[in-house]
Amino acid sequence: MNLRARAVIVGGGVMGTSIAYHLARAGVRDVVLVERDELGAGSTSRAAGGVRAQFSDELNIQLGARSLEAFGRFEEEIGQDIGLHRVGYLFLLSTPEQVASFEAGVRLQNSLGVPSRMLTPAEALRLSPLIRTDGLLAAAYSPDDGHCTPEAVVQGYATAARARGARILRHTEVTGIERDGTTVTAVTTTRGRITTGTVICAAGAWSRAVGALAGVDLPVRPLRRQIAVTEPVHGLPPALPMTIDFTTSLYFHAEGPGLLLGMSDPDERPGFATDTHDRWIPRLCEAMRRRAPALLELRRTGGWAGLYENTPDHNALIGEASSVSRFLYATGFSGHGYLQGPAVGEIVRDLYLGRVPFLDVSPLSAGRFTADAPRPEANLV
Repeated sequence: MNLRARAVIVGGGVMGTSIAYHLARAGVRDVVLVERDELGAGSTSRAAGGVRAQFSDELNIQLGARSLEAFGRFEEEIGQDIGLHRVGYLFLLSTPEQVASFEAGVRLQNSLGVPSRMLTPAEALRLSPLIRTDGLLAAAYSPDDGHCTPEAVVQGYATAARARGARILRHTEVTGIERDGTTVTAVTTTRGRITTGTVICAAGAWSRAVGALAGVDLPVRPLRRQIAVTEPVHGLPPALPMTIDFTTSLYFHAEGPGLLLGMSDPDERPGFATDTHDRWIPRLCEAMRRRAPALLELRRTGGWAGLYENTPDHNALIGEASSVSRFLYATGFSGHGYLQGPAVGEIVRDLYLGRVPFLDVSPLSAGRFTADAPRPEANLV
């Protein structure tokens, strides 16, 4: 294989396929996406599927809201049913500091058009009857949030990108990025060489290695997160929101007739392992006992592990490298990449075309860390 491309996208998850679609739809010819495995086989297919605009950072709120709009019209625009359930996100708050933080977040979200609101514990219980309200002070809720199927989003974007002329190479690994001084000239792969002047890194947890091939530092570290799926739950409310105990990070939402649930594990250490283990179960059970004891009665029927792509401030890296011309990146979303994929695809398209994006994402440049200007996100799950 010896190809020529206007742009080579590295990574075939939601971010890479969204970028490919938006570029191809804008008329960019000879877009090539390179994926070393199957599409979505990395973090996207192992995501919990949540989509929301309830963040503390103004940029994340706007990225989330823009993506929610895109998910809402996905079937009409892209032609793919993504199983979107607009059941809302419900954050359960147990300390005065959490309540104050989310109250400020709701005010900011409302100013940007997001219909979030604060609830009493009793109101939270009516929405999510599996919880226990002991110790709850308040909750934050937005009805526009929800969840949908990650694999369907990837396949929808990939099919639509191909239909508009993009080429997708599966089972093809990037082995090098050639430069002439500070200018990208080619990408080498296990199937041959692709001559190009632009590389777009959307490789998720593997982005640091891809950036290193071009001499660009992308401070991304992989961290395993586990998910469990339960047996069917009798009488499960059809509009059960994505429910999150913010103190412990325990979360759950409906998955078919059962539940999908998970939480962070502070004992995990950075690495690429995605095998499952039971070391997190005692902590998970304690969190359920405290906040949703009905979950303890449910039998686990499955589960999996995937990777978060964490940055030092748990916020995304979006931009173009300052040291290498036409090396763009969209990575480091720290658990929020799936839900921000549609909006970021738009933004990277505009950065490639030299157009002004709908949102100024320059504060999310990878250079913020060398400039000692981190941008932390508080509403982490």
